[in-house]
Amino acid sequence: MKIQIKQFKSPCGELLLGSFDDKLCLCNWTKGKRKELIAKRLQTALNADYEESESEVINETVRQLEEYFGKKRQKFNVPLLFAGTDFQKVVWRELLKIPYGTTVSYGELARRIGMPKAVRAVAAANGANAISIFAPCHRVIGSNNKLVGYGGGLEAKKWLLELETF
Repeated sequence: MKIQIKQFKSPCGELLLGSFDDKLCLCNWTKGKRKELIAKRLQTALNADYEESESEVINETVRQLEEYFGKKRQKFNVPLLFAGTDFQKVVWRELLKIPYGTTVSYGELARRIGMPKAVRAVAAANGANAISIFAPCHRVIGSNNKLVGYGGGLEAKKWLLELETF
């Protein structure tokens, strides 16, 4: 099987969308340091290469992203496939619980998964998230309420948070 991929131009940067086995496995920024690491991890975990093509999941993802960017959608309902360690998956599933328009700190996220001392590990898992926006890692901020770390860059993170709060 192949990971079907398609590029999507969002108002705050270009994304690479990917589906595998009728689930969204990739919504990642095309710029930045982590894109190669995420691509390699995803392809290794799924034992599949990329293939430029469309799928029902990608088409639905595009539709829902357009609604989100048009302020007509606050929740997504595309089936997701997380490819990572068990710990990463716990963190990513917790990201899904952060409501639209709100933020939490890395420390709070660590507390929510029952591992309050694992702040750095939570931050690393957050940075390894391959399904940006859908698993809303942009809603995680520093304990001092500052924007820190984001695969799409801090400008994209700021843009997404402003979209959700204004």
